[in-house]
Amino acid sequence: MRVGMLTKEWPPDIYGGAGVHVEHLAEQLHRLIDVDVHCFGEPRADAVAHAVPASLLGANAAIQTLGVDLEIVAATEGVDLLHSHTWYANLAGHIGHLLHGVPHVLTAHSLEPLRPWKEEQLGGGYRVSSWVERTAYEAADRIIAVSHGMRDDVLTAYPQVDPDKVMVVHNGIDTGVYHHDADTSAVTELGIDQRRPYVLFVGRITRQKGIVHLVNAARRFDDDVQLVLCASSPDTKEIGEETSAAVDLLRAERGDSSVVWVQEQVPRPRLIQLFSHALAFTCPSIYEPLGIVNLEAMACETAVVASAVGGIPEVVVDGETGLLVPYDPSEPRAFEHAFADAVNDLAQDPARARQMGRAGRARAVSDFGWDAIAEQTVAVYESALRG
Repeated sequence: MRVGMLTKEWPPDIYGGAGVHVEHLAEQLHRLIDVDVHCFGEPRADAVAHAVPASLLGANAAIQTLGVDLEIVAATEGVDLLHSHTWYANLAGHIGHLLHGVPHVLTAHSLEPLRPWKEEQLGGGYRVSSWVERTAYEAADRIIAVSHGMRDDVLTAYPQVDPDKVMVVHNGIDTGVYHHDADTSAVTELGIDQRRPYVLFVGRITRQKGIVHLVNAARRFDDDVQLVLCASSPDTKEIGEETSAAVDLLRAERGDSSVVWVQEQVPRPRLIQLFSHALAFTCPSIYEPLGIVNLEAMACETAVVASAVGGIPEVVVDGETGLLVPYDPSEPRAFEHAFADAVNDLAQDPARARQMGRAGRARAVSDFGWDAIAEQTVAVYESALRG
């Protein structure tokens, strides 16, 4: 079996959970089948990269994406099956399915109808991305949902999709790469006070990740708890300014040492150190199909405090590997207060936080290994090929 893996992100250009997913999935699939990776961007040694056509360099970003997709379609003749990830590559999978007469499998990492704030960022491009996604989902031979919550969302957002075609294969984690690291050099270099506990956030500055809710919650953290934000690449100028204003208010109320804000991407080895020595990892997302970053934290033996949305409860076991906080969009202040209470509960009982971290590592190893996920994915391919 020869599969065309279609993705916007591929190393070294990984900026989200979907990119992490594709990188590790493809590595494991290579043991089982032939995989040709097609990605966006500059030439790579281990993938076929496709640049924006020169005639579209000044066009809307969504139109540039469609141009890349057509380049991918032309380059994937001869594969037995196409597997696309996110709307950026979905149209390549759909048109390739029509042109080459091969099955199209797509993985649902997120859904455009559940991210309406993207219109703030993309304008008309959001309407284009929504059309692409709907078209691809309704025609796909199989849809892989990364959680049961995500499967429910797919069937709600796209009621024309046949439920029998939507299968759940969870995201995974490489526990050989992500594990507790005793080294604290990265913690020291960032100026984090190691005499005090800190909680960690890692993610893009986007409304989906709930970062402003977290910063607001931190105003109610116990006095000695520090907040470390590894947060960059704001979706819009407005959300960037809103986050900066919330951090300024936090510092004004609790002092400059209350928050350390890293505004550039942190290399993986340093990030693993930050996970390893945090009291807890915080995930205040208002929408999250699974949240692979929670698995990364758990693999590093770190407790997780997270919102109980989407697929997060399928990863974080409340009271065992972390604490889950209900989220109601109509009551953001109540969510922020409850989130602060959960962090403070662990700060007052660090032994419990450490036990949760150990349980999280055990769960990551036993339930989310990429080798098993690759085998489940091949089974989906075989199902699609049978029709």
